Amino acid sequence: MTAPTDVLLCVGVFCVIGVACRHLLGSTRVPYTVALLILSIAIGCLGAKIDPDLLLAVFLPPLLFEGSFSMEVQQIKKCMVQMLLLAGPGVIISTFCIGSALKLTLPYEWSWQTSLLLGAVLSATDPVAVVALLKDLRTSKKMSTIIEGESMMNDGASIVVYRLFYNMMLGKHFNWEAIGKYLTIATSGALGIGIAFGIATILCLDFVFNDPMINLSLTLAGSYIAYFVAQEGADVSGILTVVSFGMFMAVVARTTFTSHARRSLNHSWEFIAYIANTLIFILSGIIMAEGIINSDNLDRSGSSWAYLVLVYVIVQLTRVIIVVLLYPALQYFGYGLNCKEATLLVWSGLRGAVGLAMALSVKNASRDSLALTSETGSLILFFTVGTVFLTLVVNGSTAQFLLSLLGMDELSHVEKLVLDYAKYKLRNKYLQAQEILHLQDCDLESINHLSVENFMQPPTFSSSHKSLDQLNLLATREHLLNAVRAAYWRMLDDGSLSGVPASFLMSSVDEATDAVPQEPLCDWRSLKVFIDFRTCDKVFNMGIFPRWLVTFLAMKRLQFACYICVAFLRAHRSARRKLGDFMGETEIVSIVLNESEAEEREAAKLLEEICLAFPQVLGSVRMTQVVCSMLHVLKDYIQNLEVEGLLEEKLGIILHDLLMSGFKKPYDNTLLAKIPRMRDVVNAHPLLGRLPSEVRHALEGSMKQVIKPRDTILCEEGSMPKSLWLIQNGLLKCEIKNSNSSRSVMRTPAEELVLGLYEILSGKPCIYEISTDSFALCYVLEAKTLLPLLMHNPSLENLFWQESVIVLAKLLLPEVLEKLTMQGFRALITERFSMSTHAGGETMVIPENSIVFLLGGVLTNQELPGVVIEPPAVLLASHQSLASSSSEIPAPWRSGFCHYGYQYQVETIARTAYIDTLGWSPGSSASSLTYGGGNMALV
Repeated sequence: MTAPTDVLLCVGVFCVIGVACRHLLGSTRVPYTVALLILSIAIGCLGAKIDPDLLLAVFLPPLLFEGSFSMEVQQIKKCMVQMLLLAGPGVIISTFCIGSALKLTLPYEWSWQTSLLLGAVLSATDPVAVVALLKDLRTSKKMSTIIEGESMMNDGASIVVYRLFYNMMLGKHFNWEAIGKYLTIATSGALGIGIAFGIATILCLDFVFNDPMINLSLTLAGSYIAYFVAQEGADVSGILTVVSFGMFMAVVARTTFTSHARRSLNHSWEFIAYIANTLIFILSGIIMAEGIINSDNLDRSGSSWAYLVLVYVIVQLTRVIIVVLLYPALQYFGYGLNCKEATLLVWSGLRGAVGLAMALSVKNASRDSLALTSETGSLILFFTVGTVFLTLVVNGSTAQFLLSLLGMDELSHVEKLVLDYAKYKLRNKYLQAQEILHLQDCDLESINHLSVENFMQPPTFSSSHKSLDQLNLLATREHLLNAVRAAYWRMLDDGSLSGVPASFLMSSVDEATDAVPQEPLCDWRSLKVFIDFRTCDKVFNMGIFPRWLVTFLAMKRLQFACYICVAFLRAHRSARRKLGDFMGETEIVSIVLNESEAEEREAAKLLEEICLAFPQVLGSVRMTQVVCSMLHVLKDYIQNLEVEGLLEEKLGIILHDLLMSGFKKPYDNTLLAKIPRMRDVVNAHPLLGRLPSEVRHALEGSMKQVIKPRDTILCEEGSMPKSLWLIQNGLLKCEIKNSNSSRSVMRTPAEELVLGLYEILSGKPCIYEISTDSFALCYVLEAKTLLPLLMHNPSLENLFWQESVIVLAKLLLPEVLEKLTMQGFRALITERFSMSTHAGGETMVIPENSIVFLLGGVLTNQELPGVVIEPPAVLLASHQSLASSSSEIPAPWRSGFCHYGYQYQVETIARTAYIDTLGWSPGSSASSLTYGGGNMALV
C-alpha cells in the first residue's frame, strides 16, 4: 500500500518533470506531452504501479470541463453538426472498419465480437491527447473546435459501442431493438445529466456576484460530481456528461460572469488543466509500461511488433476512410472544410488515456472470464498501448510540421494587414512618447533606439494617408464588431447590462462576424428576430394564459427589447468612436461607419416606438442603469482607496459588503414598468369617465388589456368590428380608399381614441383600415357587451356618438386638427357639439361657421345634382374660409368624404352632428381660440 506522503512526493516530482519538458521543448515542434510519455514509460519500467481507475476518475473531469468550457460559443454552434458526424457515424464506421480489418489480417482466430471490441477501443480519439496537442499548435479556431469537440464527444459513442460488444463477447444477446434502446439511453442519459448539472450550477451562480473563488469551486465540484453520478450512479458515459456540462456552461452561462470573473475563472481552469494534463500523461506512460513489460502472457517475438505496426496503419487508413466518406457533409455544414483541413483532421486522430482505460478493463476481466482468455486480454492491451504510443509520438510530433507544410500556421492576409497597421500606430505612439518625455540621443541609444524602430516599422505602411487605405473592408468590419463586443462586456461589468440581454447581444456579434465576408454589418438583424413581439403576441392571445400573466410577460418582453436597444446604441456609438480614433478617416472606414449608423437608426426606431407607447418602460430601464452605474462608481472608489493605502483591506471589504447589501444586485431586481389598472384607465378616460358608476363597473369587468406590436390590424376595411378598441398609447396608421381608387395613408398618435365605435352605433362596415404603427397599449371591449348597456341607458347614446365624431374628425380631417391638441379638441366638441335628425324629403341647410358630420341616412347635393352622399361624410358650407380655394384643400378632403354646399336634400332619415367653428380657423397660426367667453390654447 502506497503511503500518502509518497503520493504527494510523486505529484511534486511529476510537476517538476512537466515544467522541465515544457521549458526545454518550448522552442521546438515537438509537444512536451510526447516527452512526458516517453519519460513516464521509463519510470514505469522501474516497477511503479498506478491504479488505472485513478487515471480517469481524478484527472479527466477537470481536463474535459476546461476543454469544453473554453470553446467559443459561436464556434460550438457552427461546428456542432460536424463534431456530431465525426463522433457518431464516424465511430461506428471506425469500429466496423478496424474490427473487420483485424479479423481478416491478424492470425489470432478471434471471434467477430472480439475483433469489433478492439475496433471500438481503438476508435476513441482521446480528448486528453488531442487537447494537449491543440494547446501547443497554432490551429485555427474552427479546426481546434472540430478536432477538440470530436475527440471529446466520440468518447461517449466509443464507450457505448465498446460496452455493447463487450457484453456480446461475454455471451449476452442483443437484437436491433435492444441495441437501439441501449444506445439511446446511454447517450441521452449522459447529455441529460450534464445539462441538469449545468442548470443547477447556473441557479447557484445567480446568488453569487463577481466572486471568482466561488465560481471556480462550483464549476470544479460540478465537473467531478457530474462525472461520478453518470459513471457510477446512472451507468452512462461520465466523460460525455462532463463534456455536455462544460459546453452547456460555455453557451448558456458565458454572461453569468463579469469579464473580470471570467478571466480569473479561465486562468484558474488553465492552470488546473495544465496540472491534470501533465499528470495524466505521466500516469498513462506508467500504466503502459506496467501493462506491457510486466505481462507474462505476451508473445515477445518480432511478429507481435510487426502486427502492431500493421494495426497502426489500419487505424490511420480507417481515419482516412471516415473523413473521405463524411467529407461532403463536413464541407456542407458549419464553416465547411477544405482539403488541407481534412488532411489535418486525418492526422489529428490521436489515441490516449480513454483507450488505455478500456483496454485495461478488458485485460483485468480476462483473468476471471471464460469467454476471454488472458492471452487475448494481453494482446488487446498490447495493441492499444502500441497504437496510443505511435499516434502520440508519430502524429503528435509531426503535427506542427504538417501545419507548416500545408501553410496553415501562417497569418491570413487580413491578419497581416491588421498587424502591420498596429505596428504603424505603435510607431507613432513611440515617437509621441519621445517628445513627451523629452528624450535625448543618449537616452535613445540606451534603449537600443534603432532596434525598437525597426521592429515597429511595418513593411507595407508608410506615413502617407494613402497607405491607410490598404486596410480592407473585412478587417475594418471585424474591428468594429470586436469593439462592439468589448463595449457589451464593459456594460456587463458595470451592471448596466444583465446576463440574458448580454447573451443575445454577444450572439448577434458572433453571427455578424461570421457573415462579414458575405454582407455588410448585420448584428441588428439577428437581434430583431430575438425581440420580435409578433410571435409572443400570438402565444399570449391564445386564451390559455390568465390576463395578468399575459400583461406581465408582455411588459417583460418590452423591457427586454428596450434593454437590447439601449445597449446596442451605446455599444455601436462607442465602437464607431474607437474605430475612428484607431484607423482615422478613410474611405473604407467611412463605409463601415455608415453601415453601423444605418443599423443604429433601425434600433433607435424600435426604441422610439416602445417609448412612445410605453414611456414607463424606458424610465424603468434608465433608472436601473443609473443605479448600476452608481454602484460601479462607488465600488471603484473603494478599490482606489485600498490601492492608494488610504483604506485598510479589512475595512474595504466591510464597506464593499455594506454597499452590495444596500443595492441588492439592482440589475437582477429591476423595477418592472407599471401598467395602469383597468379602473384607473376607465375613470380617467374622457368618455368612459363621464359614464355612470354602474356602467363603468360593468365595463371594467368586461374589458381586456392587450399589447399589440407594429402592423397589427385593428379595424379592417369592409368588415364589421366585433369589438371596441380603446388605444391608450402608441401610433396608428389609417389607410383610406379615395373616390379615384387611390389610397391615402395617415399616421397619427392614438391619444385615447376609441376605434370601432361609429361602426357599432351605425351598423356600417369600416371605410378604412387602421393598424398599429408602433407598439400600442390597447383595451378591448366586445360589442355584445356595449349594445345592451346602450339599450338600458338611452341617455348615454349622445356621449358615444360624440366620441365617434372625435374619431371621424381625427381620421377624415387630420389637417384641420393639426394645431389643436386632442385635449383641446375634446373640449371644443364638448362645448360646441349638437346632434340632429332630419326626415326624408327635408331640405337640410348647412349653417355658416359649422362642420357637419353625416352619421346616417342618404343625402343629395342640390348644387351638384346627381351626387349622392352616404355616411360617414363631412359637410361644409362652400364659402367657408376652411377651403377658400381648391389648391388649399388638404389632401384627405379630396378623398371623397368631404362635400361643399349650403343645401342638401335628405333622401332617407339622416342623423347629423354639428360643430360650431365660429372664431376658429384650423389653418390659422393664432395661439388662442375665443368662444363663449372662454379661451382654448392651441399647440
